[in-house]
Amino acid sequence: MATKIYVPCDTTALSMGADEVARLIEYHAGQKGVEIEIVRNGSRGLFWLEPLVEIETATGRIGYGPVEPDEVPGLVAAGLFDARSDHPLYLGSVADIPYLKRQQRLTFARIGITDPLSIADYRALGGFEGLGKALAMTPQAIVDEVKTSGLRGRGGAAFPTGIKWQTVYDEPGQQQKYIVCNADEGDSGTFADRLAMECDPYMLIEGMAIAGLAVGATQGFIYLRSEYPVAHSILEEAISRAESEGFLGANIRGSGQAFHLEVRLAAGAYICGEETSLLESLEGKRGLVRAKPPLPAIKGLFGQPTVVNNVLSFAAVPFILDQGGQAYADYGMGKSRGTLAIQLAGNIRQGGLIELAFGVSLKEILEDFGGGTFTGRPMKAVQVGGPLMAYMPHSQWDTPMDYEAFAKLGAGIGHGGVVVFDDTVDMGAQARFAMEFCTVESCGKCTPCRIGSVRGVEVIDRIRAGENPDANLVLLEELCETMVDGSLCAMGGMTPFPVQSVMKHFPEDLTA
Repeated sequence: MATKIYVPCDTTALSMGADEVARLIEYHAGQKGVEIEIVRNGSRGLFWLEPLVEIETATGRIGYGPVEPDEVPGLVAAGLFDARSDHPLYLGSVADIPYLKRQQRLTFARIGITDPLSIADYRALGGFEGLGKALAMTPQAIVDEVKTSGLRGRGGAAFPTGIKWQTVYDEPGQQQKYIVCNADEGDSGTFADRLAMECDPYMLIEGMAIAGLAVGATQGFIYLRSEYPVAHSILEEAISRAESEGFLGANIRGSGQAFHLEVRLAAGAYICGEETSLLESLEGKRGLVRAKPPLPAIKGLFGQPTVVNNVLSFAAVPFILDQGGQAYADYGMGKSRGTLAIQLAGNIRQGGLIELAFGVSLKEILEDFGGGTFTGRPMKAVQVGGPLMAYMPHSQWDTPMDYEAFAKLGAGIGHGGVVVFDDTVDMGAQARFAMEFCTVESCGKCTPCRIGSVRGVEVIDRIRAGENPDANLVLLEELCETMVDGSLCAMGGMTPFPVQSVMKHFPEDLTA
C-alpha cells in the first residue's frame, strides 16, 4: 500500500520551494523502490513551517518542516518514508503542534487536511452539508439562521450579514439579483481570503450558493485579486467540478433551483476593495466610489439588488447552515460572535493564520502564537486591520479582539491582519506612508481624499524637517479631521487613523 505524503500547493508553500520538494521526494522514493502517493494539500497556515511535509501513518499525520529542497536527501536518509523522528525537522503529530492545537477552527477546519480540488475529500469532512440543508429550507429560514449566528462582515466593516441578506431578500422577487464576493484582498498583512480560496475553494462556492438560495439570486461573481494566479486556477477548476457534480448550475442537486458562478479578475486597484467601486469595476467601468444611498443591497450590480460580502463571510456560512446559527454564536463575546481569522505578519517569528473566537487578547496572539519578533528585538507597535487602521502601542495590547473594544480605542480589527514592528521602526515614516498610500490609491472622486492626502504628505514632511512644527501639527490634526468627516468612503475617511495614532502615541517619532 502506498504511503501518502502531503506537500502543500498554496502560494506561500510554492514560494518556499514546495514544488521542488515534492519532485525530490518522488524521485528519492523511486530510487529506493518505495511506493508513495504525493497529495498536494492546502497549507495549514503555519507559514513559519512551510513547506510543511506530512506523512500519513496509522496514528495520524507526522510533520517535518520547514523543508527546503536541499534538505530532502537528508530527510530520506533519516527515515522520512517511515516517519522516523531522528531528524531536526521532525515535528511529531501535526494536529498536536501547539500553534495549531490551541486554535478554534470552524471556517478553516479543513485547510491543510484535504486536496483542495477533491469534492470527495470536501464531502468526507462535512462539505455541502449546509447546502443540502439550505435546499430543504425556505429562503427566509436561511436568512434567519444567518441572523441568529451573529455573523458580521469579515471584510472590515463588520456589518451584520443577516441584515444585508434580509434587505436583498425583501426586494421584489421578479428582479435579477446577484451575489458578489469581494476577493480583492489588498490590506497589508492579510492572506486569509487567499488561503480559503486556494486550500478549501468549495467552502466559498457552497457559501455563495447558500446566499443565492437565501435571497433569490441565480448569478454570482467572485471578484478576485489579479495578483492571485494560483487562487484563480484553483477556483476555475473547482467551479467546473462543482457544476459537473450538480452543486452549481441550473438545477442544484435536482432541486429545480439555480445558481451560476463566475470568477472575474480585479483591476489591480486598492480602492476596488470598497464595495461600490468594486461593482463599478465589475460592470467594466473605472473603479470609482458611488455615493450611498442607494445601498448595493437595493441598487447594486447593474442596478439590481446585490449581496456583496467578503470571502470569509461567505466561507462561514456552510458551518452556520450545517451546525446551526446558535452553534456559531456560542463562540465570541459581546456583539462579536463566532471566530476571527487572524493573520499574523510583519516582524514576527511565527507568522501564519490563527482562527480563534473573538475575545482573545492581542497580547496573547503576539506572544503565545507569534513568539515575539523575528529579529528578537522588543515590539514597538502593532497595526491591526490594514493600512488604514491605527498603530497600537504596548499599553493597548491587552485589548480583546472585539469590534467594539477596538473602536473605543480609535482602532479597528478590519480584515484581521496583524502587522508587527520592532523598536527600530520610525513611526513618523509610517505616518507619512499612510498619507502617501492614499495619494496613490485614491479613486480621486472626492476632494478631501484626493487633495487631503497630498497635503498630508507635505505637512508631515515639514514637521519632520523641523519647519514650524507646532503650527504644522495643528494643521495636520485639522486636515485629518476634514478627511474623516468629509470623504466619500473609507479610503479617505480612515487614512487619518494611523496618522492620528502616531501623533497620539509616538509623537517623538513624528517630530524627530
